[in-house]
Amino acid sequence: MADSSFDIVSKIDRQEVDNALGQAAREVATRFDFKGTGAKIEWKGEEVIEIEASADDRANAVLDVFKGKLIKRNLSLKILDAGEVRQSGQVSKITISLKEGITSEDAKKISKLIRDEGPKGVKAQIQGDELRVSSKKRDDLQAVQQLVKEQDYDFAVQFTNYR
Repeated sequence: MADSSFDIVSKIDRQEVDNALGQAAREVATRFDFKGTGAKIEWKGEEVIEIEASADDRANAVLDVFKGKLIKRNLSLKILDAGEVRQSGQVSKITISLKEGITSEDAKKISKLIRDEGPKGVKAQIQGDELRVSSKKRDDLQAVQQLVKEQDYDFAVQFTNYR
């Protein structure tokens, strides 16, 4: 019998992020507490979102609205790398970059965890920015998924390609 396997990845569903951003922008445009604050949220390139408002607290409030929309769409907040509020003339700005992919150090940490605490006979190999986990028993793979889910990494983790 062939080995069963799955991939551990950290990917961003761009469409869902775009939908959450659109919803947040509409809510900011219509909410009374944002009237006259010049608050807005928009894409600045492929990987960056920028929030602008007339005051620091309004910029943070827009960020909270955006986070709420991401949570409703079942996206992890770990994909966001929000910078500090900074002044740009009369405007407060927050730059948010999106984090995608598993770094080689993080992949090594996960593979060491699987070797040390996972079931025997489970193999983990690093393939670029993802990790392939394979075993003869599907139950062992499910145990590994549970083990990885229980850890608190600073990046979002998804399981794909389950065979």
